[in-house]
Amino acid sequence: MADRNPRNSAGVAVDDPGNVRNVALVGPSGSGKTTLTEALLVTAGAVNRPGSVADGTTVCDHDPAAVRQQRSVGVAVAPVVHGDVKINLVDTPGYADFVGEVRAGLRAADAALFVVSAGHGIDPATVSLWEECAAVNLPRAVVVSRLDHARADVGATVAACQEAFGSGVLPLYLPSAGDPTALLGLITRTRYDYSAGAPPARGPLAEAEADRADDARDTLIEGIIAESEDETLLDRYLAGEVITEDTLIADLERAVAKGTFHPVIPACAETGLGTAEILDGIARAFPSPLEHPPPEATSPTGVPRPRLATDPDGPLAAEVVHTAVDSYVGRVSLVRVFSGTLRAERAVHVSGHGFAERGHDDHDADERVAHLYSPLGAALREVSHCVAGDVCALTKLTSAETGDTVSAPDEPLLIRPWEMPEPLLPVAVAAQTRSDEDALARNLARLVAGDPTLRLERNADTHQLVLWCMGEAHADVVLSALRSGGADVTTEPVRVSRRTTFAGPATGHGRHVKQSGGHGQYAVCDVSVEPLERGAGVEFADRIVGGVVPHQFIPSVEKGVRAQLDHGIGSADPVVDVRVTLIDGKAHSVDSSDAAFATAGALAVKDAAAAAGLVTLEPLDEVTVLLPDSFLGAVLGDLSSRRGRVLGTESREGGTGPSSVVRAEVPASELVRYAVDLRSLTSGTASFTRRHARYEPAPQKTRA
Repeated sequence: MADRNPRNSAGVAVDDPGNVRNVALVGPSGSGKTTLTEALLVTAGAVNRPGSVADGTTVCDHDPAAVRQQRSVGVAVAPVVHGDVKINLVDTPGYADFVGEVRAGLRAADAALFVVSAGHGIDPATVSLWEECAAVNLPRAVVVSRLDHARADVGATVAACQEAFGSGVLPLYLPSAGDPTALLGLITRTRYDYSAGAPPARGPLAEAEADRADDARDTLIEGIIAESEDETLLDRYLAGEVITEDTLIADLERAVAKGTFHPVIPACAETGLGTAEILDGIARAFPSPLEHPPPEATSPTGVPRPRLATDPDGPLAAEVVHTAVDSYVGRVSLVRVFSGTLRAERAVHVSGHGFAERGHDDHDADERVAHLYSPLGAALREVSHCVAGDVCALTKLTSAETGDTVSAPDEPLLIRPWEMPEPLLPVAVAAQTRSDEDALARNLARLVAGDPTLRLERNADTHQLVLWCMGEAHADVVLSALRSGGADVTTEPVRVSRRTTFAGPATGHGRHVKQSGGHGQYAVCDVSVEPLERGAGVEFADRIVGGVVPHQFIPSVEKGVRAQLDHGIGSADPVVDVRVTLIDGKAHSVDSSDAAFATAGALAVKDAAAAAGLVTLEPLDEVTVLLPDSFLGAVLGDLSSRRGRVLGTESREGGTGPSSVVRAEVPASELVRYAVDLRSLTSGTASFTRRHARYEPAPQKTRA
């Protein structure tokens, strides 16, 4: 990409946080976020020609998996300079599997730009993301993109946005009804003509356009004034006073920063229409980092610290929001600085806590920052410093993982990591050869460090290496990264950890007698076995009288019994929920030994199992599904087909309409692909959680 980056965005370091804007582009897959980013880069002069998603030449989709899938799979930053303001465009994926990357992008940003296709409307996932931003009071605006689409209808799309997002969504510009290369500015009453490209030529509105624009302008001004802190402004406006553009822009900026007003800008990335207005709107109406309070921080041990401020002279506090590995420079950490100033050739403290359940052990380390970079997609441009509110990239921080805090060694801090979704699609992988096992281990460590939505599990029961992913697209990215890193891996069916127990009480006899010259082996054990209630585990007792089994050998019998039950009888499934009682036996004064009685105990348990029979137990998970009411019948039917028992449903009101919570118990073997199937069944609108409940007898037909 370097040959397309000749001008003003690369390597820019600012000194004033007030001159920075961090904006995350979010929206559904196919809405055109990455293509719009390319158009904005061209308009701002950061590149001299736009790249293509289809050709894999865009600045932000530089990952090989993104090029292959032709969609973003990770967060990427593209800075541009507009006037005296540096705008960090944070491009995020739109596919549901990469919602963790979207949340990372929102963490790095101070506002969100929702990109909605004029030809496709609003999907439920976009509404859910809007509500997620509203919950943390993140300022939002809307770009209605793809105006060149055959079914593009800006008016209908704006109306859909107002219905989904609320009445605070109002357009700042309208497309010209008779000219696809022009926009009508409502605040300025100016016509922006893109027929010769960007920047547009400005002129007065035509008479036919003025009436249409004035109606929309009145609605816009009333919406802005309603959010104004000047209570006299509405009366003055209704009295006929002309409200100045500067006053409207100032009130617009305050309303956007409060998260109560959401301007809409139509745009077409193919023609460049609206790109200059987007940049101007971001620079003039979007909040700077000074208006967005940093997250709370503590010491690495959890001691509360004073609230951080976006102050270049304050204590250093930065967060790793994305981790990538470059084939030339190694690990690249994308960092948002919240407080202080990050400088090259300085020591820093790297602290990571809170993701132990995902395989990320808590860690603290002092490292040295050799160089700082301003990232433009995959390209890195060296800078001397990065102030509070800005975004930069660091290389070769060997201990840094996504979500870690970077602070000063003499004042280490820990920023609470953002919430990550739980990966629910298991994928079992196996290396082809011994050398592949080494490459697999190296690559897994790298992937887990960079992706908090990936969980690594080494199942002690099935002996499988299981990667828990967000979905099939996420799994494809992970497997491709493993293979490109030199590990020849295959996938295999995920096996569920089962258990067995005794079908009823029984007795067993174990005799281990061998004579091979010299000391032999002699031990005889008789045991009784009875099943216990679920979850009781394994109990051992002895009722030996008269010393028929010497006291010193009873622990050996117990050891042999427990080992046999752990290894399984007739299968690899452990035997649980039984009480084994040693009731009789025989010993030899010379040939008896600990090993002999351990073997006899194991044989006695196996003999009892042959007499009583074994029952296979399968794990049962408690599943909670949150879904719109319109899909309730389909989900309940699907759970029933998975041998699930519905425990109950309850209604819940949400911003996307009536919804339900379904609680059910479902065999774990029926949930291996539930993350994929539920998304397909509900058009991506439902989510679920699961936790292990207990083991229950499996139906006969599933025990093989």
